[in-house]
Amino acid sequence: MTISSSLNAGVAGLSANATRLAAISDNIANSATFGYKRIEADFHSMVISSQGGTYSAGGVRSTTQRLIDERGALVATSNPTDLAVRGRGMLPVAQITDVLNANGQSQMHLTTTGSFRTDADGYLRTESGLVLLGWPALPDGTVPTYPRDTADGLEPVQINVNQFSGEPTTSIDLGVNLPATQTEAGAAGTTSELSVEYYDNLGTSENLTIEFTPSVPATGSSNEWTMTITDTAQPGVVIGEYTLVFDDSRSSGGTLQSVTSATGGAYDPATGSMIVNVAGGPMEVNIGLVGAPDGLTQLSDTFSPVSISKDGFPVGNMTSVEVDPNGFVHAFFDTGITRTIYQIPLVDLPNPNGMVALDEQTYLPSPESGSYFLWDASDGPTGDIVSFAREETTTDVAGELTSMIETQRAYSSNAKVIQTVDEMLQETTNIKR
Repeated sequence: MTISSSLNAGVAGLSANATRLAAISDNIANSATFGYKRIEADFHSMVISSQGGTYSAGGVRSTTQRLIDERGALVATSNPTDLAVRGRGMLPVAQITDVLNANGQSQMHLTTTGSFRTDADGYLRTESGLVLLGWPALPDGTVPTYPRDTADGLEPVQINVNQFSGEPTTSIDLGVNLPATQTEAGAAGTTSELSVEYYDNLGTSENLTIEFTPSVPATGSSNEWTMTITDTAQPGVVIGEYTLVFDDSRSSGGTLQSVTSATGGAYDPATGSMIVNVAGGPMEVNIGLVGAPDGLTQLSDTFSPVSISKDGFPVGNMTSVEVDPNGFVHAFFDTGITRTIYQIPLVDLPNPNGMVALDEQTYLPSPESGSYFLWDASDGPTGDIVSFAREETTTDVAGELTSMIETQRAYSSNAKVIQTVDEMLQETTNIKR
């Protein structure tokens, strides 16, 4: 009956607008929630085929969709582990309850922002209980190759805030000037000594003692020195002895002419260095290239250590942790060391809006979202990771209030339709009187 279909259409209109109002209220309630993705309610007409020239109202139905692919504005914060994704991609996270229960692999959830801080166990987690996931780096700071189509390689990012770290010295560059007058006939032949500190494999300070002894000829000038290297970690042991001859020509005067090895590793003319074995292992000592004005020189009458540079650091305490735009988690130590300890990938899916929405602005991949892939941040279709930042909600309060007015009017109109149908049915029953 046409009047009955009008009543049903009005009821469907009330239900559809109630659904839209629920979506609007959810959006407004989360207008200050970081990372919240607004819900959009759409209406779809229902058409029922007419028979015999009469028309039956089909009414309307509503569908809702969370617009996960929309991005909110980024706001700056003061916490280096406040993270937000700028562009496409999502951060992998897990529930802290899954991590602490250790029930196998933690289920990967996805989010676009989070305020992560270390808890009592060192996990980077939010107040709502989300733990950041990443690939652990090797001790040398490199990240191995992990599978990209599964979350099996991801681990909870755990920071040992009381961690100590040192870096052994493996290379020393010497920039020293030797007095040319000491290799002339009648010179005193005074040995010049240089002590260079280095750090062993345990971060302990040791020293290389380098002695330069001139060769004094009977006449003229020899331009020759004997370089002897000893290690305080190996008392009484000579780990390297070399004969140095310097050029005295007008074009290359004072530069190395030749280096001959008596003990220790051979001098490499291509790199200007030799390898000596200290107590902890091999160490490269760079004295400069033949004919080059840097490294060891023989000029003037003064012994001058011009520049001594080396790698390695003593043991230090971790002071802070930061995440760079490429997703690498760096630990900073008070000795100046920076170590890469994790890499945070960005997860991308063909249909982000098809994911299942969960609490705490997290989402779960589903068959509708398609297969996910773990990208390096700033690689492929993904954006980068911004630290010291949070993503704001995508709710536009002004737009939602406008939609609320429209919804209220539509709801009232549908209620009026029901009232009118009721009055018409009343008139129909009055015909019998």
